[in-house]
Amino acid sequence: MSEESGRRNLRMPDDDEVFAVVTQHNGGNHVELQCEDGKTRMGRIPGRMKYRVWIEEGDVVLAEPWDWQDEKANVEWRYDNADAEQLRREGHID
Repeated sequence: MSEESGRRNLRMPDDDEVFAVVTQHNGGNHVELQCEDGKTRMGRIPGRMKYRVWIEEGDVVLAEPWDWQDEKANVEWRYDNADAEQLRREGHID
């Protein structure tokens, strides 16, 4: 974190990842995502995140769409509220 600006270095999407917002929690390890490319996808929370990271409606996440089924994606990262605000200020997400 920069002391003078308060800016943190955040994880940014790779070539095959997109920003998304969780619109609905469908129970278990499934969520509905509204992705930045305009598509609504069914998101799967992988086991490595399931009990360590609590994902709720309205959270900003990084999603990696499946190659073989474009309407589904894996949730790769969750941003906390401060990080999501920084992404909005810098124009990465709406």
